[in-house]
Amino acid sequence: MTTTRPSRLAALALTATFAFAACGSGASPSPSGANPTDGATDEPGMAPLSGTVTIDGSSTVYPITELVAEEFQLANSGVQVPVAFSGTGGGFKKFCTGETDINDASRPIKADDEGEGAACETNGVEWVELQVAIDGLTVVVNPENDFATCLTVDELAAIYGPDSPEELLWSDVRAEFPAEPVERFMPGADSGTFDYFTEEINGETDAATTFATQSEDDNVLVTGVAGDTHAIGFFGYAYYIENTDKLMAVEVDGGDGCVAPTEESINDNSYSPLSRPIFIYPDVGKARERAELKAFVDFYLENTNEFSAEVGYIAVPDDVLAAEVAEWEAAVGG
Repeated sequence: MTTTRPSRLAALALTATFAFAACGSGASPSPSGANPTDGATDEPGMAPLSGTVTIDGSSTVYPITELVAEEFQLANSGVQVPVAFSGTGGGFKKFCTGETDINDASRPIKADDEGEGAACETNGVEWVELQVAIDGLTVVVNPENDFATCLTVDELAAIYGPDSPEELLWSDVRAEFPAEPVERFMPGADSGTFDYFTEEINGETDAATTFATQSEDDNVLVTGVAGDTHAIGFFGYAYYIENTDKLMAVEVDGGDGCVAPTEESINDNSYSPLSRPIFIYPDVGKARERAELKAFVDFYLENTNEFSAEVGYIAVPDDVLAAEVAEWEAAVGG
């Protein structure tokens, strides 16, 4: 049967809770709702794939990857694909020591970081960066908040910047706002969303207030903002789309007026500066030796635009996706 986008993402969130706590390819596309044997490699005349493809990293990319994993496993019953989310940075720490096969990332790898690029080089982990979707990092407030409908970059920095005081009032952000405390929620420090937001809004990666409730689990942030009239938070667009009944998106003024996050504004980058590409990083060395890993990445790239749209993200333009496929094929030898 066909599963709707909201129910799919809700189901993925439930799967994520357990995952977080525990925490020639021969493959062909298996569209959502397809028969588990459609496009499978376990069919007469073809050697079935087997093994395990282990994935960790960004909670933002998680909904896409989990859906890809579900569909790939239906088509390839001998392959297990566990997907977890410890944040982009936390995932890279595992990936660059060889613990995982793919890292989901909501920002590029830090090439000189001892736990990321430098660790990959030291440990001989060869990777390729593949864009799989476009996201609009979405600032949200409680629906009962009728004043913070649009915030400038400077006002967001006043809320989340490193110099923001513990007892911050909304009236400190803008004089006409009420003198009510700002209850801040944001992703944890291992999150690529945290890195991206702090760099774009606060001017320096990781520079942020210490007076916010942080979590690597975006569902915790959703619950926090939904439960407090004067709360504010931010995370990937898909989590907002899944929770429009509980949250209100804030328009962002990046210097050219207030712009709401929508598929159109994210895709054309008018939702600036919070539109961003999101990625997967496969281990190229392992993929050259393991058919199931190469097949999974092939399948991911073949289906990412369909699945990204299904969970609430923006599809990659065809020319960009074609370039990513070419880069992947060149890295693994076709």
